[in-house]
Amino acid sequence: MAEQQAKAEQQAMVEQQAKAEQQAKAEQQAKVERERELASTKIYILAIDQSTSGTKALLVDRSGAVAARSSCEHKQYYPRPGWVEHDALEIYENAKRVAREALASAGVGPERLAALTVTNQRETAVLWDRTTGRPVHRAIVWQCQRTAEYCAELREAGWEQAVREKTGLLLDPYFSAAKWSWMLGNVPGAGEKLAAGELLAGTIDSWLIWKLTGGRVHATDNTNASRTSLYNIHKLEWDEELCGLFGVPAAILPEVRSSDARFGETEDPELFGDVRVPICGVIGDSQAALFGNRCWSPGMAKATYGTGTSVLMNVGDRPIAAGGGLVQVIAWGRGGKVTYALEAVIRTSGDSLKWVRDNLGLFADMDEMQRLLDRAPANEGVYLVPAFVGLGAPYWQPDARAALVGMNRGTGREHIVRAAIESIAYQVRDAAELLEAEAGIPLTELRADGGASANAVLMQFQADTLGRPVAKAGIAELSAMGAVYLGGLGVGFWGSLEEAAGRAGGGGSEDGGTDGGDTGTGTGTVYEPRMAQVEKEKNYAGWKRAVFSVIGAL
Repeated sequence: MAEQQAKAEQQAMVEQQAKAEQQAKAEQQAKVERERELASTKIYILAIDQSTSGTKALLVDRSGAVAARSSCEHKQYYPRPGWVEHDALEIYENAKRVAREALASAGVGPERLAALTVTNQRETAVLWDRTTGRPVHRAIVWQCQRTAEYCAELREAGWEQAVREKTGLLLDPYFSAAKWSWMLGNVPGAGEKLAAGELLAGTIDSWLIWKLTGGRVHATDNTNASRTSLYNIHKLEWDEELCGLFGVPAAILPEVRSSDARFGETEDPELFGDVRVPICGVIGDSQAALFGNRCWSPGMAKATYGTGTSVLMNVGDRPIAAGGGLVQVIAWGRGGKVTYALEAVIRTSGDSLKWVRDNLGLFADMDEMQRLLDRAPANEGVYLVPAFVGLGAPYWQPDARAALVGMNRGTGREHIVRAAIESIAYQVRDAAELLEAEAGIPLTELRADGGASANAVLMQFQADTLGRPVAKAGIAELSAMGAVYLGGLGVGFWGSLEEAAGRAGGGGSEDGGTDGGDTGTGTGTVYEPRMAQVEKEKNYAGWKRAVFSVIGAL
């Protein structure tokens, strides 16, 4: 009798718990529906685009037009050769500053925002005290090579295959896990704070989300998680074995959500006062550009020309095995499902132009650079191999160092500037050919975005070097627009992907392309290849010789 009563009580408890869970789910769904209805009455989405060199805010209206923008750079720290750091607090303060400035520029109040979206430099690792809200060390940037020896030791111990099979990544200092491992092992007091449960780890997106929500939400999205070397891209979870390998407990890592999920609300009063804005649409910058370029079908590819360049190809809902220096990544997560991509990582591209300008002082502004390029219509055999922080795909040589090759007594600054520009295009050809070979999908067109894509000389040379059309987006900030599309879909600002896609701009013809102005993501210009085949291959052969003169000496 007593046993039957106990079973009845247990069954009643189970039913009560199930009922409570069902009610909570219904309440959550009702809340989402209310938020969607409210979002449909809002006018704008605000995007925070946090890159390696700076932070930008874009205010985008329902038509997909950029109503206002603001940006500022942050300081780069180089404490030792090959080491690169950022101040995470400076980045957060800059994010708040540019957000407020963009709204003020348009005369828009935060109550008119349907959502705040975040796209970010990937892999850069932050470790902070959850009590004080302050980092325990400067953020270690994706470019930083301080953990090269550590990664080499893990490779020698036979760990690369396991890392690659689970994460799709190479065992390389480029990715986040080794950076967190270094901080936990080298920052004074970090071990004690870890034992006391006082530390949190994340990439820049999760750091910004944690600060924006007043420490209420510690979360990241699938794309950023997939760049850490700790996330199993097949099971979609933090991998306990890899967390143990790198000494980074899963307990300090963020919760992983879809890119179009809700990530809480803004609660920092210095940002929007008492107004709470939903945070929705969080995605790593390169994947965001893939989405913003509308590469929504397998085989479509884009190159984002930033500090480095990421060449990504959509491969659909199942990962394709990567070889030859390619990595597998999650392209985005929508509604709990993920799309995969293959990526070729170029460590230094636009940063080469910054080096030529700032370190060598060869030109002061873009107008002067253009005049120099006009003076040197050919490279005269001069090549820059921009291995300032090693070489990425297809070479993956973290210890390689930069070199200017082929100079003679007649070489002038115009030839060095052209060599810097051309080095970007050669590396993208390296990457594109590798993607075609590994994916087995011919590339018919490359979509281009990012700051350096505004340079017409580079884009034309890229088309010539590839021998394929290069379609430059109507605006440079495709990473921000990708996050805007995902956030807009997530909060109901747009009802469907088709409606969001319809926001892309159009316009008149220029150089065989369509000038999309500042609206949406319409193609600004399509550059068709013009260079003779013999000249193209001669130039590329010179590039290959220059690269192997560098890596052959290692």
